[in-house]
Amino acid sequence: MGKSTVGSVLASKQCHVIDTDDVARSVVRPGTPAHAEIVSHFGPSVLQPDGAINRKALGAIVFNDPDQLAALNRFTHPRIREAWLGELNRIRKESPGMQVVVLIPLLFETGSEAHFDCIVCVACSAASQLDRLRQRGWADDHSLARINSQMPVREKIRRSDFLIWCEGPMELVEEQADRVLRSIGSIPTDPHSGNC
Repeated sequence: MGKSTVGSVLASKQCHVIDTDDVARSVVRPGTPAHAEIVSHFGPSVLQPDGAINRKALGAIVFNDPDQLAALNRFTHPRIREAWLGELNRIRKESPGMQVVVLIPLLFETGSEAHFDCIVCVACSAASQLDRLRQRGWADDHSLARINSQMPVREKIRRSDFLIWCEGPMELVEEQADRVLRSIGSIPTDPHSGNC
């Protein structure tokens, strides 16, 4: 949808950005508890030759079977949340007042919205989303299975405080990010403010 692009824009504007995709990769490194649980549950077919999780192979299993997706989420989501919350709390303590942005693709699905002062939905058209996934080498059936396993974008937009529509020139994305940051700066906040 463009969250990494928006994350880069916000980082360039002096926001501290925590990308939970990076956190998720670290949580399933070989030797971690989540890695062991994934291999025990799904078997060695989800491993690359070096022992790392083959995300494409695992995705082919879980995005076509809700029960398998639920199992993967049990192994990973609590650990991912613990890691980004720890980082968020560290930044709040060390740099009070700094704008902190946490990129979470499944924010509402994981019930994480209560941790934030505001929610910014990054979205694009369904056609653009599918085209971007094709550019990553994903087959349409895999992409659609993954998209359909998530909350509809329209509902995410409805639940959010702000929307950044991630289509068109980069200048337009930057302009929207600036508007969001200006709006956040004008909102009366509590001591843990400035986190989206």
